[in-house]
Order: sequence, then C-alpha cells, then structure tokens
Amino acid sequence: MILTVTLNTALDITYRVRELRPHGTHRVSEVTERPGGKGLNVARVLAALGHEVTVTGFTGGATGRVVQEQLAGTPGVLDALVPVSGATRRTTAVVDELTGDTTQLNEPGPTVTSAEWSAFQDAYEGLLGGVSAVALCGSLPPGVPVGAYAGLIRTARAAGVPVLLDTSGEPLRRGVAARPDIVKPNADELAELTGSHDPLRATQDARRRGARTVVASLGARGLLAATPEGTWHATPPARVQGNPTGAGDSAVAGLLSGLVDRLPWPARLARAVALSAATVLAPVAGEFDRAAYEELLERVAVTGDATAA
Repeated sequence: MILTVTLNTALDITYRVRELRPHGTHRVSEVTERPGGKGLNVARVLAALGHEVTVTGFTGGATGRVVQEQLAGTPGVLDALVPVSGATRRTTAVVDELTGDTTQLNEPGPTVTSAEWSAFQDAYEGLLGGVSAVALCGSLPPGVPVGAYAGLIRTARAAGVPVLLDTSGEPLRRGVAARPDIVKPNADELAELTGSHDPLRATQDARRRGARTVVASLGARGLLAATPEGTWHATPPARVQGNPTGAGDSAVAGLLSGLVDRLPWPARLARAVALSAATVLAPVAGEFDRAAYEELLERVAVTGDATAA
C-alpha cells in the first residue's frame, strides 16, 4: 500500500473552448470534473499501474462530498480523507483547443483550524503502519503551519516509511531540512530553493540541505536525479504536444512505483519520464495514455554516472 497526502484537495473542473480570448464570451465544448490536488492525481496513476493506494488530506462542504463520491468509483484507491468545516476548493482549467494552451484558476482552499490539523496528524500517524511509501504533495491550505510537511516527514521517518516531498516555496525549504528520501521540484522551484539556475549544481545543493535524493523536473528536457548512488538524466525520445496538466504528478507516481518495486534509479527515471510524457498526450488532463506510455518507456534515454554522489 502507498499513501498519498493532499492537504489541499480539490475538485478539478476542465472547460474546453475553441479559442480563449480575453474579455470575450465563450461557448464551452466539453466539461469534465474529477477529484484533484497533486496527491490524488498521483494516486490515480499509481492505481492504474496496479498499486493499492490510500489517499488522505482534508475534505469539506458540498465540493468535498463530490470529491469523495467520485473517489469511491476509482478502483484501487482507498479514501481516508479527514473532514473539515470549510469547503474543499475548486480548480478550473480552460483549454484553448486552437493553441493547446491551458489557463488555470486555483482557489485557496478551506481554512483549517488547529483542532482539525491535530486530528489530521493523528490520522496520518495511524495510516503509516500499513504503507510501503508516502508522498506529501501540493500546496498548504490556509491555517496549516508552514512547517507542516517537515513535521509529517519526521513522523514518517520515525515509522521507517520512505517519504517523497513535492511542494514549493517555504514548505519545500523547511521540508528539505527534515531529510525526506526524495524531493521532486521543478526547475523554478529548485532555483528558488537553492539560488542556483544550474540544475546540476542546484540538485547537489538541495541534497546538502538535507534531501537524500533530488529529482528535478526540467519540462521537455526530462528529469535530472542526484542520488546517493549517482547522478542521472532521463529524457523523452521527442518533444510531445498536448496538455501538461498532471504530468509532474505522473512523474511522482513513476518514482514511487519504482521505489516500491525496488527498481534501480535509471529504470525508475525512465518510468517517470514515460508516464509524464504519456500524460501530456492523453485526451483528459491528468490521465495517461497507456499505449503511449509503453511505447515511450522503451525509448527514454538515461545517461549518468553511477559512481557520483
């Protein structure tokens, strides 16, 4: 069992329009809704890969009920969300069919009380006893302490559970200092953390700050990983066109899947890159095209040095 944590869960709403024009009126050609937030996206991909996944975080209000109703229909995913008095947020994506670009509007999320945060920590600690890995994903809702992920990392480490952190800003900085097993920032998040715009130097710097392994997402250039076993760069065979929403979450799912399957780092990175690219190619944002994934997996290039640390 893998545990994913999404403190700021969401109902993801996607509109498709022929052409998005500022100040204009648009006819929507298609609307989709589904449970969202980074950890829920990760869980969906893991379940599609055949893993059993438990999801936790916060849920509340009418939107939260919709999220839980839809989760109930997702094979392989167990709902362990913790109720709060506030309402789960909505995120709205508008896809421009002419250009393929996506415009995202994200609500802040419910304000979490100290009692609700305490209840979540108790629930989280109880869940760790039966899992092989945990992913801490996404933004923090209002009211949750900025050092929340650092505390959750320390709790997982005390329980002997490997932990992956995927967040940004001050929660990332504090989380790295708590020594997670893996952090997965994108290039901008990594530069903000370290002050360096050189990805190789920045990944090494982030390791010195406490992370055991740093996997940096470089967009179309793939993933760069600095690990205790070496440094590797995995790249897709070609640039893919489509909707990138959820591609980073699919990469996280690939890394977690590779971790619990005990794959060597080059194979983990190849899986993560292939999943990410296959997500861009999928017709529904955040899903992945399985046929494309299997084809891409054979052609991901991984280069590196297994002796570097």
